[in-house]
Amino acid sequence: MSTEYLVIFERDEKSYGAYVPDLPGCVAAGRTLAVVKKLIREAISQHIQGMEEDGLTVPKPTSRAELVSAKVA
Repeated sequence: MSTEYLVIFERDEKSYGAYVPDLPGCVAAGRTLAVVKKLIREAISQHIQGMEEDGLTVPKPTSRAELVSAKVA
């Protein structure tokens, strides 16, 4: 089964990070965006599997993202 979760990607000077708002603690980091995308997919699968093994309820994806324009003085 496949479920889509919102993933937030952030970039700093030397690496990328990613986290899943609907799965607290589900994070990944890597030197390139391609690497971090691969790692966060794996992290989501492992995170959900761990929750299920522990008998926890897996949160349904509810987060959404949207770009918003705003005037800046």
